[in-house]
Amino acid sequence: MSSETTGTTAEGIAAEILERTGGDVRLGLPLGLGKAVRLVNALTELVARTPDARLSILTALTLSRPDMSQGMAKRLLAPAADRLFGTYPDLTYAKMQREGRLPPNIEVSEFFMQAGSWLGNAHAQQSYMAANYTHARDMLIRWRPNVVLELLAEEEGRWSLSCNPDITADLLRFRDEGRMDFLLAGERHRDLPFFGGAAELPRDRIDLLLDDPDPYGLFQVPKRPVGPAEHAIGLHVARLVEDGGTLQIGIGAIGDAIAHALILRHEGRAAAIQRDSPFPPDDFREEGAFAEGLYGVTEMLVDGLLQLFEAGILRREAMGAAIHAGFFVDCGDFYQRLRALPRAEREKIAMVPVSFTNALYGQEDEKRQARRKARFVNAAMKATCLGGIVSDVTSAGREVSGVGGQFNFVEQAFALEDARAVLTLNATRTSGGKVQSNIVWEHPHETVPRQYRDVVVTEYGIADLRGKTDAQAVAAMIAIADSRFQEGLAEQAKAAGKLPREYEIPAGQRANTPRMLRRWLDPHALPEFPFGADFDATERRILPALARLKMASGGTMAMARLLAAGMSGRGDADEDACLDRMGLERPRGARERLEAILLRGALRTRDETS
Repeated sequence: MSSETTGTTAEGIAAEILERTGGDVRLGLPLGLGKAVRLVNALTELVARTPDARLSILTALTLSRPDMSQGMAKRLLAPAADRLFGTYPDLTYAKMQREGRLPPNIEVSEFFMQAGSWLGNAHAQQSYMAANYTHARDMLIRWRPNVVLELLAEEEGRWSLSCNPDITADLLRFRDEGRMDFLLAGERHRDLPFFGGAAELPRDRIDLLLDDPDPYGLFQVPKRPVGPAEHAIGLHVARLVEDGGTLQIGIGAIGDAIAHALILRHEGRAAAIQRDSPFPPDDFREEGAFAEGLYGVTEMLVDGLLQLFEAGILRREAMGAAIHAGFFVDCGDFYQRLRALPRAEREKIAMVPVSFTNALYGQEDEKRQARRKARFVNAAMKATCLGGIVSDVTSAGREVSGVGGQFNFVEQAFALEDARAVLTLNATRTSGGKVQSNIVWEHPHETVPRQYRDVVVTEYGIADLRGKTDAQAVAAMIAIADSRFQEGLAEQAKAAGKLPREYEIPAGQRANTPRMLRRWLDPHALPEFPFGADFDATERRILPALARLKMASGGTMAMARLLAAGMSGRGDADEDACLDRMGLERPRGARERLEAILLRGALRTRDETS
């Protein structure tokens, strides 16, 4: 399939795609930001009104704004939606799927979901395809797409896959070699930063092109607040990273906390904080500035890595770049800073396929030399006492997100001589007003099985599990669990015969509490948003209050405490400003009055300090 065309409208290109495929479209769609939204929507809408046509979509990470249709989410997010998330249009197929009106001639399968967005959607759950990121390409090849749609960057007549060479770059290579045959339709977006190298493609490889003069805003991921637990995790992880080594971190509060802690370390400000830690010591002592610097290799380029690059920490170049990454999506400021980088600096960031970042095969000798002293840091939802990691699925089997490349990087850590896989998680979570441990005795579904156990980090310290016996691993995991759950975990381990009956938790490990965490970190005044905030000052005060409301929801005693706090005394000016921002300063009706009282209570309530 060839003969390049520049279309004037998305609808015109969609009609041509339908004609050139005979009405049976097998669409390979990049994950995340790389989706050509206007082309996808035009094609979806055309097929939906053409009953004898068919559209099958295989993709991942369909980006969408959170549900803002009701409740506190509507009050907080809806008025600021464009500022927080960009003017990114809804993807029609996702909207149809969410509303239960996907027509019978359109099917959608994903191998990675936007976290938590599809938990209650039966169609999405049944259509999920479990795959490691490196295997998704081969799965797509066997699926045999006849169309690929991609968002493209253009600079001085040169074209780039920009944010998503992750799988598409390999598919285009296979097409050039005659191993695949598909149409590539592109949509130029003026705000995408240009990247050359493996991400660049000649114009004649783009069969159909929408050069839209009025693009929508790129999807933005608002910065989340970094709390004491996340800062503690970051400070612990910073002690694991060796100068001259290799780094991967992910998106979100923990990723930001790790990047911030590494910057503090480089500036000589982390060691004093780390020495104040009240939690048991371990064998990890990396500290001091990064004289040689780090090299980054990651499937996802995130703002934390860009911050480290700008701070001069990610500067060790290997295989032609200081950072190799497969795709990116992040906050609006992140895109602007990438575009503003001088060309010579931007060329030190190489966007490449995930077959390069997530695996050692192919250029293996060079990769091994480049990825020395690697620390592959990924987030988990839960961990078992035996070292199994749960990152993508509930105990009931519902898919929260997907494995992505997590297992790929864990596997690399065992294949490389001096690498470590570091899995991070908060020790607890609160739901229905009840605190629950994220370190559990068992879980029916493990993303990373326990035979790959390596390093696990919570706010209470580091568990080094590699090469340890089951009893040693269990004891190490209990040592970084919240103290409210340690005895119960130890009893389960003893009942299973994995700990001696006479085992006792050492006295120095029994102070793992939020109160002790704050006693350690509060004097150091670590920033809630270390790399800037997308929320304004009033919204930043509302966010933790809404988190408390969410955690209390469904818990009778927890809600009663918030009600009592909300009805006691008068609020100050800041509190009144928060209610005004939420449209509750003059509540009407019983429901709004209740919401106003609960919000006041949440604003007045300090986080749990047990």
